[in-house]
Amino acid sequence: MLREFTCICCPNGCTMEAVVEDGVLTKIAGNLCKRGRTYVEQELIAPTRTISTSVRVDDGELPLVSVRLTAPIPRERIFDAMAEIRKQRLTAPVVTGQVIIKDVLGMQSDVIATKTVRKAEP
Repeated sequence: MLREFTCICCPNGCTMEAVVEDGVLTKIAGNLCKRGRTYVEQELIAPTRTISTSVRVDDGELPLVSVRLTAPIPRERIFDAMAEIRKQRLTAPVVTGQVIIKDVLGMQSDVIATKTVRKAEP
């Protein structure tokens, strides 16, 4: 079966055509680098994604802090992880690298702050 993939590994965003037989990649075309093949193989076996979003901050110089996962999680669990992240509400100060959720949903990935938000001045 011929399947089309758009690689998300680098800025090239290669559109690749892959021949898949019984769940096995037998041929690939359109990838500009070897990461494209690896990406398609991963997508066929167990697709993963990372999340970058934001969390509300009370008493901060900014109302939100950007956060991300420290490791990819299974693609089918993205909405579950986002539901957990949306429940969070922090109080300033928040520092870059601060763990917001340790081991979110038991998936061996932490949610961490990617920005520092200082306490608002009165």
